Amino acid sequence: MVSFSRRSQILLASSAAFFLASCGADDVASPGAGSVPVTINQPAPTPTPTGPVAPAALTAAQFALATTQSGVTITADEQLALINAGQNNNVNGFGTTLNSVYPVGGASLATASNPQTVLGNSAFLQNTSFVGALSGPNDNAFSGWTCNSSSASFLNSSACTAVPSIGTGAAAASCPTGLIDDGTNEIRNSSGAVTTAATFRYCRLPLVMTSDLTLAKVPGTVYRLRGQTEVGVDGRNDVTLTIQPGVVLAADSTETSNDMLLVNRGSKLNAVGTAEAPIIFTAQQNLVNNGVSDSSQGLWGGVILLGRAPTAVCATGTGPNTADGTSAGAANPCQQQIEGVTGRLYGGTNQADSSGTLQYVQIRYTGIAISEGNELQGLTLGGTGSGTTIDHVQSHNSADDGIEIFGGTTNLKYFVVTGADDDGFDVDNGWRGFMQFIIAAQKAGGSTADSFATEIDSNGGEDLLPRTYGRYANFTFIQTNSAPAAIRLRGGADFAFVNGIVKTAAGAACVNVIASAGAGAQRTTIRPADAALQDVGPPTFNSVYFQCQGR
Repeated sequence: MVSFSRRSQILLASSAAFFLASCGADDVASPGAGSVPVTINQPAPTPTPTGPVAPAALTAAQFALATTQSGVTITADEQLALINAGQNNNVNGFGTTLNSVYPVGGASLATASNPQTVLGNSAFLQNTSFVGALSGPNDNAFSGWTCNSSSASFLNSSACTAVPSIGTGAAAASCPTGLIDDGTNEIRNSSGAVTTAATFRYCRLPLVMTSDLTLAKVPGTVYRLRGQTEVGVDGRNDVTLTIQPGVVLAADSTETSNDMLLVNRGSKLNAVGTAEAPIIFTAQQNLVNNGVSDSSQGLWGGVILLGRAPTAVCATGTGPNTADGTSAGAANPCQQQIEGVTGRLYGGTNQADSSGTLQYVQIRYTGIAISEGNELQGLTLGGTGSGTTIDHVQSHNSADDGIEIFGGTTNLKYFVVTGADDDGFDVDNGWRGFMQFIIAAQKAGGSTADSFATEIDSNGGEDLLPRTYGRYANFTFIQTNSAPAAIRLRGGADFAFVNGIVKTAAGAACVNVIASAGAGAQRTTIRPADAALQDVGPPTFNSVYFQCQGR
């Protein structure tokens, strides 16, 4: 008996032959007795994951920007060779490596070096096992005491645009002794009716403080700056201004003078906050909801500290200075007028001078251009000495530099610049010091075309003494806008970079090394060491991860 399946196959075959014959296809080849052709499509094999494909290596011209100054050029090839001469550098970084300023993983992006050994400083610098300012996505070193913006966000921090914590309870109280009662933030309409009830009182600092003053954290009190507010009088009154944790100081926006806080030589600013209660210097616009935006800047002049440590650039009739900063043989020790104000001097012979302490401090929405090359920054240091303590400080949305350092010997640690319109860290005039755990995160748009994460210079004086000499360890530089480069180094300055991350946008190089004097091997900035000139040789780079050109 023929099975049902077999009978079905015979019937199907007969029907197919009849159909083909009816179409005139009698000569179609038969597949052969008892067989039906079957085509099997095999699935494509699953490829083995290989990870992102590394792009082609950058050319020297993509990695470094060559600038000719006074007829002297350091080529892109020569700049790349400087980096390749160091240890553990990666000049071809790419891919998703950072989430804001945090590494996306816990592994270091490059093999770390010991900053204490490489830079010869075990007293100030810490040894680390990672490159960049942060060890990984859960590093809390910048948590809480910073503020967040589109430039960079930090763990457990609030928005920079948020109204600082002022508290309530003192709107009806009087101001502490020595301060000027500026009334409350109550608002009335043209008919005199109250439209906004008072929530805090303004207590204004005097224009010149001639005796010690302490600003306590009083709920419902905002300390106000109006005009050029000065601590002490150079050569006459040495005064200390003490600011307690959580205090809010706001520049007055009701008048047109350039508001700033300036600490003269010999005086001190002791602004010591905590991670939970940072001290906030800001503009009055920041005291109301939606009073500032992510693009706000230039609302007041910032903080200026002036000291008696050496500087290399001297005013007429002073200096010239010597390598030890004593101005030996000069009729008058070297000193100079600070940018942005008239007749306020910095500089001297005391390398250990102290202008006070800034810890856990935010400085928001600063920067005023008085004239071209004459600007106020977020924080300005003029001739401040090694006795000045500055750590855990944020400069946010300055219309010029985040911080500019003119001479002196002050070291910085845990310093973050977000949203600066010009440079993040600008050092010149013979500054000699160390920085560790520093961040410069440029804003996404609108910054000046000549802005850098750091600009290192000697103010056109290639061999002025003391020579600019700096050491950066554990730094994260992010150029989110198409600036020329992240690191500009010129003017014969001596510098070393250890354990860093440098990331630039498409169209931007990573480094820009410039000399404006000398020829061949004797071009300043890259010439060999020369003790007679206080020159330790070309810049050095070790354990730096470079991710250039938006890769």
